[in-house]
Order: sequence, then structure tokens, then C-alpha cells
Amino acid sequence: MTRARNADGIPNAHTALYYQQRSGAGLIVTEGTAISETSMGVLHIPGLYTDAQTEGWKAVTEAVHNAGSKIYTQLWHVGRISHVSNQPNRQAPVGASDIQALRSHAWGFDENGKEGFVACSKPRALTTAEVAQVVQDFARAAQNAMKAGFDGVELHGANGYLIEQFLNPHTNQRTDAYGGSIENRSRFLLEAIDACISAIGAERVAIRLTPYGDMHELPHYEELEATYRYLARELSKRHISYIHLMDQQSRGSFALPDGFLERFRAWYDGVIILAGGMSKEKAQNLIDAGTIDLAAFGESFIANPDLIERLKHNWPLTPPKRQFHYGLTLEGYTDWKTYQ
Repeated sequence: MTRARNADGIPNAHTALYYQQRSGAGLIVTEGTAISETSMGVLHIPGLYTDAQTEGWKAVTEAVHNAGSKIYTQLWHVGRISHVSNQPNRQAPVGASDIQALRSHAWGFDENGKEGFVACSKPRALTTAEVAQVVQDFARAAQNAMKAGFDGVELHGANGYLIEQFLNPHTNQRTDAYGGSIENRSRFLLEAIDACISAIGAERVAIRLTPYGDMHELPHYEELEATYRYLARELSKRHISYIHLMDQQSRGSFALPDGFLERFRAWYDGVIILAGGMSKEKAQNLIDAGTIDLAAFGESFIANPDLIERLKHNWPLTPPKRQFHYGLTLEGYTDWKTYQ
């Protein structure tokens, strides 16, 4: 849901209008929001690590609340899916290990200073002490989210970004307490969750996960399902707000295997949200079966600010225009029409 509309990283009046237009949703989860100046892999994204950014979000949360919806912010650290032009002083991005994503792209500046997709730079591995600092960056951003008026936070543990880079043994070749076993590879995720719980309370903390996805070169591995079973059970103990699963099939990746959602439902006793290629019929069937509790719609909500009314009345949906997903123009941002 990245929109790249905040050149200075500070949400503005256009950001507030964009989210207010989509307040027919019961819950809005924002675009990925940077937790530190080294967490970014896309130019012009909003953050939650400065006072000015926190203040900017207040107008957004107020607009959404006044329109009757709830809003969580998605706390984001991209790890190795970044470019030196996204980093302070053009330093190397950080990752679980120093393995480069050779076929993936960030949104930055090329060698001629032109903005666009650029090949990811080679990362350096976080030190053990730096891992603890990133954990605290998540907690600090969560505290800032409360100051900004958000109802909660969703940690981005999906799509091949930093948290998932720790989970996957192909990108995590560490030999410290964060590498090796399922428990060790899950440690960073759970420490970040626990730090946010300590900061703002479990009922305001959630996470997004993409089991069986392979975005940004995270191949499947032998212990994949066992890893997510372990996470589901550990997160159940913590009584967080929800787990937001994404089926990446709609993004050209692998689909969740048959029966996985039902197994995950048995492992996890909290609220489950599912995103990815959702239709009204699919969503209703999964909710009626008790497999999920809420259905999430992403790209279709960009082009259809009145998506809820369109689904309710079976009105046709406007197709999105992906060439306008990123960029600093208002075209493709706040100018989408409601159904007439």
C-alpha cells in the first residue's frame, strides 16, 4: 500500500484526505511507515520516528476517526530491500545477514539522480547489539503512534522485509542467538512484539505475516510450516490484537497451500485477518466458515475510495493504475471518483 506521497516523510493534508476518503472500512491499516532513518527502501514514505512526523499523523487519525473508522499504522523496516540512496550518507542497508537480494528492487535514485526502481544494494549484517536497537526502534515508533492518535500498530513481518529475513534460513545465516533454530530465527520478531506490548499494550499490537510467499527472494524451506506453527502459538500466548496474513498469489507468488488457513486457525486463538486477491464472495465464505475474522482489501481500495459501498451493492470496481502507485503527484492518489 506504499504511496510515496510525503517528500519530507511527514504526513500532510493530502495524506489525511486520502485516508478519510477510505473511512468506510471498519479498520484502516496505513501504508508502511518507517521506524528509523535506516529502515527505508522507498523514497518519500512517511515515518514515525520524529516529533514532526508524529505531529503530521495527528491530522490523519483525527480525519479517520471523525469519519467513523479505526486506524492502525504499519511499522516497517525493509532490511536488505533497500538502496544506498535510501540510506543516510549512502551507507549500506542492514539485514539479518550480508546476503544481497540480486533480483529485487528498491525505489530510489540511480547513478544519474533519476528517481525510480533501482537494484537493491548489498547489505551488511546487523550486529547483535544493533538487533536490540532495531527492536527498540519498533517500540519507540509504537509509542509515537499512540501520541499521534492511532488505535494500534501492525508490525510488518511479511513480504521479504527485515522481520521475515530473520525468519528464513536462506537469508539468516547468523551464528548468534538470532540464527539457527526456529526459536532463534523467531527471536527478533517476538522481541519486537514484546517491546511494543511493553510500550503500548498487547491489545494495540498486531503483525502481518506472509507464510509461503517468496517476495524479494525468500525461497521456501523445510521448516516453513513448523516456523509459523511456532509463531502462532507464541503469539497466542501474548494476546495481541490480531495476525494479518497475506496470500501472495495475487502478487505473482505462491498461494497458501490447501488447508493451511484451517491449520493456522487451530494453532492461533486470536483474530485473523486475510488479505490477497480477496473478493466479496471469497471473503464471506471464509468468514462464515470461521476460518478468518476479517477480510482485507488492498489495491482495490486505492482506486475505489468507496469500496465498501461498491461491495455492498455489487457495483463495478474501477481498476487501479499502477503507474500512479508511487510518486509525488495527486493524480492516482486523492482524485479517484466514487460510484455514480
